[in-house]
Amino acid sequence: MKKILILGAGKIGRMAAVMLKESGDYAVTLADANGDMLEFCARDDAATLIKVDVTDEAALTEVATGHDAILSTCPFYLNVAIARVARAVGASYFDVTEDVETTRAIREISKGAAGAFVPQCGLAPGFISIAAHDLFKRFDTVKKLRLRVGALPQNPTNRLKYNLTWSTDGLINEYLNPCEAILNGKRVEVLPLEGYERFTIDGTEYEAFNTSGGVGALCDMLEGKVDNLDYKTVRYPGHQEILKILIEDLRLGERPDMMKEIFENALPVTQQDVIVIFADAVGTRNGELCEENFIRKVHGTEIGGKNWSAIQITTSAGLCAVMDMVLTGKLPGTGYVRQEEVGLDDLLANRFGRYYANRQLAV
Repeated sequence: MKKILILGAGKIGRMAAVMLKESGDYAVTLADANGDMLEFCARDDAATLIKVDVTDEAALTEVATGHDAILSTCPFYLNVAIARVARAVGASYFDVTEDVETTRAIREISKGAAGAFVPQCGLAPGFISIAAHDLFKRFDTVKKLRLRVGALPQNPTNRLKYNLTWSTDGLINEYLNPCEAILNGKRVEVLPLEGYERFTIDGTEYEAFNTSGGVGALCDMLEGKVDNLDYKTVRYPGHQEILKILIEDLRLGERPDMMKEIFENALPVTQQDVIVIFADAVGTRNGELCEENFIRKVHGTEIGGKNWSAIQITTSAGLCAVMDMVLTGKLPGTGYVRQEEVGLDDLLANRFGRYYANRQLAV
């Protein structure tokens, strides 16, 4: 039985531990510096619980030794140190980071490593990159590749039409940082909160705008192969305008700590969420201009006798599925592994990835 160390006992780490326990094939250790969070996770009876400060590399190395894989569900700014520890103990490494610079640093750490290093294994980046790359491969030439993802409340009640569903640090990070895209075949940086658009899926209207990190490594891989590529976050109409007031007019973009405090004090957490996933490609096939898209809506469901939110399920499913594919030999077991190396059909057939395999929807 493979030994897995999950770092971070928050929403995603807890869900991943339960998923892995339910499979029956993994012995899981769940570690965090927060004893209260570990005590809460004890109710799941899904993992051995250890209190450790992940910023203490010596202590973390001691805990990590002997594990086959380390899964980080910690904030992005802790992941470079965690990746160094994974390399030192010979474990494979996986995370759900959206931060571009963190991912680049982990790629450097992976060179010559004994295990596989696979950052960005969550929803966006992660699953959306796999779905978009699958569309890309179906065309002879691609003129446009669009990636759209949103984690939304099913029943919005405030003017932002939003509830907190995951890491507030990660949310603010993607609202403030420059965004990668491909324009006329060349990689460019575009501003967050720009590129506004609206669209409808199954009768529900959404807005979308540029945010950082969701495109993953696709720009590295597809520069010169796609005319245009971009990633945008999906929200209900009206969200972007209020964000611009907060971030630009009130200059909270210069004070992310204050912005985090405001969000966490004012926006309630919800378990009643829905994940909207939309990938679209326009290109030529056999000389004919055509279009294909991939659409999913994922809701929360019961796993291990408890109800879990859609963001917990989708993020953890991507993380666990890719780890499972590496440790069972379906993906490379050493060095840096891109999300785009994961086949969409293989992931949807995986025992963890199957949570994405629901019906297609209509645009």
